[in-house]
Formats: sequence, structure tokens, C-alpha cells
Amino acid sequence: MTIREFKMPDVGEGLTEAEILKWYVQPGDTVTDGQVVCEVETAKAAVELPIPFDGVVHALLFEEGVTVDVGQVIISVRTGPADEAPAAVAAPVAAPVAVAAAAAEPEAPAARQPVLVGYGVSTASTKRRPRKAPQPAVAAQNGTGVAHAAAAPAAPATAPAAPAAPAAPAVVPAQGGAGKALAKPPVRKLAKDLGIDLAAVVPTGDGGVVTREDVHAAAAAAITPQAVSAAVPVAQEPQAAPVQAQAPAAAQAAQAAQAPAEAAGSVRETRIPVKGVRKITAQAMVGSAFTAPHVTEFITFDVTRTMKLVQELKEDPDLAGLRINPLLLIAKAVLVAVRRNPDVNASWDEAAQEIVLKHYVNLGIAAATPRGLIVPNIKDAHAKTLGELSQALSGLVATAREGKTSPADMQNGTITITNVGVFGVDTGTPILNPGESAILAVGAIKLQPWVHKGKVKARHVTTLALSFDHRLIDGELGSRFLADIAAVLEHPRRLITWS
Repeated sequence: MTIREFKMPDVGEGLTEAEILKWYVQPGDTVTDGQVVCEVETAKAAVELPIPFDGVVHALLFEEGVTVDVGQVIISVRTGPADEAPAAVAAPVAAPVAVAAAAAEPEAPAARQPVLVGYGVSTASTKRRPRKAPQPAVAAQNGTGVAHAAAAPAAPATAPAAPAAPAAPAVVPAQGGAGKALAKPPVRKLAKDLGIDLAAVVPTGDGGVVTREDVHAAAAAAITPQAVSAAVPVAQEPQAAPVQAQAPAAAQAAQAAQAPAEAAGSVRETRIPVKGVRKITAQAMVGSAFTAPHVTEFITFDVTRTMKLVQELKEDPDLAGLRINPLLLIAKAVLVAVRRNPDVNASWDEAAQEIVLKHYVNLGIAAATPRGLIVPNIKDAHAKTLGELSQALSGLVATAREGKTSPADMQNGTITITNVGVFGVDTGTPILNPGESAILAVGAIKLQPWVHKGKVKARHVTTLALSFDHRLIDGELGSRFLADIAAVLEHPRRLITWS
């Protein structure tokens, strides 16, 4: 039997990490070359990973929700004949451990075995080494189960209350004499992300191991390292009195102050790890805001004729089956305005100190998804007909909502549209997508009193906001570009006359 390892690949051109969203296989499952085994989320998109060989899943080395560095082994597969006992196949999803640790072997060979990143292997036993304990007898038991090593420190921790000592392992972490808490690397990372001290968490796993559920429970209860020694015994009233008797006055005061909030079951704060798409979006926006000098201009105008044209196009048999909406005509208006003002379609090359004019338009459309804001773009949008542009927009939005947008779809954008009007917002001051020259925010289209042909009438009115990089676009060029977009939407026949 041969154990083969599959490492986290670079799925996004230079990205250094990805989060495992979902496993599609479990230990013991048969996999074939090209079969998708998991879905991961990079800082740009969700991607499915196929495995490049056949075999039987030996172990999943990371749990769902864990962020893994590119190059780390995430799954091991038995690719040879099934000639060994399947003890390791039943292993639960865990952090990186020794692949060669076979529970069925009574003795391990003296030679060093190959290992993955993690705990390594012992030349004497394949079991986990017991953690350090004050009693020499416990420390000397090299082959003893973890449960004995974890339970032994409980006696001195609860010595003042002899009858209750065996039932009070929950207070061991508060005494500080039991050493480092037992937990797998993914659980340690989860605790770090949530701001939870593992030493203050009550373990429920076998042998006193802290589980993910333990960490989540501690986070939900807002347990802090200072309050755990007082908070844990509250659930076990028979053991509460002797432990509290040893607590210092400051700890008792903290417990009294926290009691009303705990009694009401309220949580005052929740920490949400920033990762994946949200993390890269935050970094990109900070970089853009402090790199490109932003200028934002606004224009409010009548789009009644465009709204009428949208209705007419919906009834056009030549466009049957296509999604026709105001965003489609706004995108077309932007492309017409770019043709009339080609200098707006550019980027800034900091290294060469040059302005790079683009003779193509990769039109970005900002999309809000459950995983955060992403900006896929329509490649060569300038060369598409109205029908082709409609199909591209529909496909882009559908793919984004499903979380299937690929990294390539979000690269090399030139100008972006963000439609804040769908949320009922009149306008905003959008931040440039990094590397692009301009971004257009489209406000809500509303019926408003408007002077039309000398009379006040109810008309469809909207506001556009254009943010642009002032290194690339000066005030005159930016104003002309924005005015041209508005002119096309105010009189949509210009889609023909200006094309």
C-alpha cells in the first residue's frame, strides 16, 4: 500500500491560502482521478478541487472552515492494494498528523517514519505522547491513554473538596497546573480567531481534548480567562462553594458584575474572522483609497425615455429570452461614452511611471454575494452587441450568486459599474477597484417632480456618481465622460447616433 498526499494548490495566481468550505468525501471513500473532493474559498472565489489520482481516502487532514496555506497537505489517499487493516480509514477529520501512524500495529519500527507537518511520530509508540504533569508516575507512562494524563491533575486542583474532586476536571485549566490544553491545530486556530483562551475552555472530547464545539460554546457564553474559574462551577452547584472560597476578591467581584448579563443569556460582542473574499476586499479598498487620488462627481437627470425603451425592448421578439433591464442600457451607455472619451480607459504603471491606455473595455459589475463583494468583469464588452451584453451580464450575476466566479473572471478589469440603486440608495462615493481608472455608482431610479418642456411633471429621475483616478483623468475629462453617460440615458437614441 502506498500513501499519496494531495497538497493545497495555488488556485488563484499567487494567492497564499484558501479556506476549506466543504468536503465531498470521507475516510474510506473511493476516489478517481479528476474527482472533486472538496470546495475551497480563496481571497477571490470559491473553487472545487479535483484529486489527480485514484485510491481510497486515508485521512482528511483539515476540517471544514479551516484556512490552509498553499502547499500544505490536505488529504491523503491509499493508492496501492488494500492489504492493511483499515484502522486509519475511520479516523475523523483532524489536523495534520503522521500519515504512517497505524493503530493496528502493536509496535513501531525503530527507523524514522515519513511524516506530514504536525506532531511527527514516535519511535516507540504511535500514540499521542501524554502531556506533562506534576506527578512523576503519570509522566513516566509513555503508553498510557490521554484520559489518564488529563484526569490526574484534577486531584490537587480540587484538593480542598475531596468528595467532589473526581467530578471537577472542568476547573483544571483555571489552576494553571495541568500544562498546555489539548487541542488540534484547527481548533487552536478557531480559538485564536474568536479570541478564546484554550486554557479557559471546558474540554468535552475524549481524553480531555478541546473540540470545536467547546470553543464555540465558550464564545457564545462570552467566557473569559478571568471569569472561567467562577463561571464553570455555576453549572455544577455541588462543587461551586469550595472553589469559590479560594477565588481572590477581584475574581469574585468580576463574577458578580458579570452575573446579570450571563443570567439574561446576552452576548455583548461577537467576533467574526475576516478571511476569504471579505479579507481581500478590505485590503484592496484600503490600498486603493490610499494609492489612487480619488475624485467623485455627480449628475442628476431624467431617465424616463430610457425606462420606456426598456419596456419596448422587453416586448421585442428579437430579444425574447434575454434579461432586459436598466442596468443593461446603463452598461451600453458607459461603453458609448468610453468610445467618445478613450483616455478614461487607462491604468497607472507605478514602476514605469507611465499611463497605459487600454484599447479594450473589460467592464466590471460589482456583485454582492453571501461571501462578500466581488467584481467580475465582462471581457471585451466594447465589442458585444446588446443581446450579447445581456447574456454576459446574466451569466456573470448568476455565477457570482452561486459563488462560482473564477479568479480569471475578476482580473484585468478596466472600468466598473456598481448599482447601489437596487438597495434604494440615491448615490454614493464608490472606491476604485484596484488598477482601474473609474467606477460608476448608479442610484435608485425614482418618480420625482421634474421640469419637462416647461412644466413640472412626474418623471423617472436618477443620480450617477463617478469616482476616478485623478492621476489618469483630470476634471475636464471626467466631467465630459460622466455627462456623455447621462446624455445617452436621457436620450437613448444616442445609442445609435453616437455609435
